Amino acid sequence: MPKPKYHILVCTNSRPPGHPKPSCGSAGAAQLLMAFNMGLMQRSVPPGQVLVSATGCLGPCEQGPTVVVYPDNTWYSKVTEADVATILDEHVTKGTPVEKLNPDAVWK
Repeated sequence: MPKPKYHILVCTNSRPPGHPKPSCGSAGAAQLLMAFNMGLMQRSVPPGQVLVSATGCLGPCEQGPTVVVYPDNTWYSKVTEADVATILDEHVTKGTPVEKLNPDAVWK
């Protein structure tokens, strides 16, 4: 497998119903993961150029779903399915983090 140009990590951590702490899984992360994979296929991105992986907890649970794009180490919080196309078209295709999605806000 060739080294991917980008690696997109999608937190899919889930907690039991009624747990006091939120989770990315309960905020729609599974659908987000599927949207990234479908978006890459729709854009005819060659297999292996961009890798999308589900992860366990990345930390900022209150701001989930959380998505991290490497090698840029750009963190997106509160990502929705509507944001996926923008991340793929702007960040992955053009190499520019999506400012309107407030990247790295979790660290500010």
